[in-house]
Amino acid sequence: MIRQKIVAGNWKMNGSKESVSLLVDGLLKMEGSSAQVVVAPAFPYLSQVSGMLSGSHIVLAAQNASDQPKGAFTGEVSTSMLNDFGVKYVLAGHSERRSLYGESDAMVAHKVKAILAEELIPMLCIGETLEERKSDKTLEVCERQLNAVIELVGIDAFENIVIAYEPVWAIGTGVSASAEQAQGVHESIRKYLSTFSVSVSQQSQILYGGSVKASSSQALFAMPDIDGALVGGASLDADEFIAIIKAAG
Repeated sequence: MIRQKIVAGNWKMNGSKESVSLLVDGLLKMEGSSAQVVVAPAFPYLSQVSGMLSGSHIVLAAQNASDQPKGAFTGEVSTSMLNDFGVKYVLAGHSERRSLYGESDAMVAHKVKAILAEELIPMLCIGETLEERKSDKTLEVCERQLNAVIELVGIDAFENIVIAYEPVWAIGTGVSASAEQAQGVHESIRKYLSTFSVSVSQQSQILYGGSVKASSSQALFAMPDIDGALVGGASLDADEFIAIIKAAG
């Protein structure tokens, strides 16, 4: 089954009005890719980026969302607010949210449910730490994180969920899993989904994230179960990010 590649840039807590404008201007000049291009700026720049992307081939994502629809939740942002700015994708369960801000599997699952309820597309981030990998717990961790979501929203909901496998040990370290290592985990994730639904497993888009660079992206995208990338630091450089996008086809 042919699945469209997605190349998403997670800008994290980086940027200014000026740098965001320059970055988006650079990306808008890109031509000739069949991949779905996604950018996830920090919250203060959603309006700016939304306006700049209007009518373009690039779509907008948010880095996080509350599991609550509204109310006295100081500092939180609801999915309906994100919808107001033309957001299409929302990250859920990024390892930095899990490790730095204590988001549990259950909390991530409820965020996914809230994102789906607003008819937005969750990018569900899963992945293991270095200690877990050394203990051969990679698949156990990924399956646990997937299970929390499946138990809450059901397997059919994964027709509208993008999965991003991000080995925590490779995020921001400059060390990326080899294409073969990444493919092995992606294939196992797809096989696990198939135990619930073969059709869902075949259409699910599974991205790789973790120090993705232009130099490594072509080998990653050549793998049969890798459907794109969730790119961190490299997405802040227009030329580097465009090179990754072009590697996706």
